[in-house]
Amino acid sequence: MAESPAKERPPLLSRLFPEKRIFVKSDNGTRFVCLGPRHHILALLGGTALVLWSVTATSFLVIGIVKGGGALEHAAQEKALYETRLNALAEERDVYRMAALDAQSNFTRALDEISSYQDRLFSGAVEQRELEAGRDALRRLLQEALQDRDTARDRLALLTTQSGDATLSELDRSRAEAESTVDFLARALAQTAEDRNALKAQADAATARMVELQNVLDLRERANDKIFTQLEDAVTLAMEPLGKMFSAVGLPPSQILHQMRDQYSGQGGPLTPISLSTKGMVSDPDALRANAILDDMDELNLYRIAFEKVPFALPVSAHVRSTSGFGYRRDPIRGGTRLHAGLDWAGDYGTTIKATADGVVTHAGWQSGYGRVVIIKHAFGLETRFAHLSKITVQKGQRVSRGERIGAMGNSGRSTGTHLHYEVRLNGTPVDPMTYIKAGRDVF
Repeated sequence: MAESPAKERPPLLSRLFPEKRIFVKSDNGTRFVCLGPRHHILALLGGTALVLWSVTATSFLVIGIVKGGGALEHAAQEKALYETRLNALAEERDVYRMAALDAQSNFTRALDEISSYQDRLFSGAVEQRELEAGRDALRRLLQEALQDRDTARDRLALLTTQSGDATLSELDRSRAEAESTVDFLARALAQTAEDRNALKAQADAATARMVELQNVLDLRERANDKIFTQLEDAVTLAMEPLGKMFSAVGLPPSQILHQMRDQYSGQGGPLTPISLSTKGMVSDPDALRANAILDDMDELNLYRIAFEKVPFALPVSAHVRSTSGFGYRRDPIRGGTRLHAGLDWAGDYGTTIKATADGVVTHAGWQSGYGRVVIIKHAFGLETRFAHLSKITVQKGQRVSRGERIGAMGNSGRSTGTHLHYEVRLNGTPVDPMTYIKAGRDVF
């Protein structure tokens, strides 16, 4: 038995990046767009370039932070860089969104024009078939007329020999009528041929125009895909470290987003979903990708709002010295090992103390051991405490914002010198404030 020939394997490029087809269905029919290996390679190169750019920018940012003038300058630089990145990303989002909408509008118009040309081409083809059928019918009639003429001539010749001049005159009239009929049919056949040629020329022109429009559509689709890919990569690179920042302090990102959506449920503005279908349904792939990007941008905004409600910031903006960390230590007054539930920073008397996140003041006054203390309740079950103050500048029930002045450093209560005792509590349990400070510093 002869062996069957080995199946030829496709080229390596086709196996790594197989061809894909995107089908676009409309009322006039179904069309598809082919995405070959070349398109996959272009998308891969674009994504790689963007990732390299992001890594380089992040490296320069880290170097700049390391070379900075201390924790306070780092915090100011981080906040400014965070706001700049958000503004730049928002502007870039708006520009790309407008470009995507314009490209989609042009794409829709081109599809309508192609559909119109296809309808005209189909109508021309039908007319051409009808004219060809009429031409064949006229040709048959012409052949029959020619046969009748030949028959008439034969009869004329026969009757000429058999009859007189009267019969000859009648036959002449019959012959003239037959010749007139043949001339009419010949002219009709010629006109039909001309009409057929004109319709064929129109059909060829319509076909060429359709090919040209298809090329334009392919270029626009590639441009749209490049825009969407850049937006998707930018949003992904922006959101991933934010999720890690909240996870690092024990706040699940899904819970954060859910709570922010419930609290900020208003709709409208630039993040309203895009509907590109004339029937009120989002069925276009570009529209679905645009809506997915807008959903990610919405999550990015929710992360930004949540960031202001979590104590990632430092409570002091002056030069201070860390004198005690979180955990068990020897009691500086009575001795013995006790849990130190916060961080201590020593500085000048009267140094400004600031809120580390948005929240509501639940206590502003004297408390045993803490001296003058301000307690602020934040979202997600978080609470911050600022103790041993020399002065309090807020009142109970007052809503404060991140970075707002709440008091001044002092030596009130159970204290051995001028310093700030700072605590972060999650659902009433003390946690290490440095975990939150480092998580915010790693991202911004």
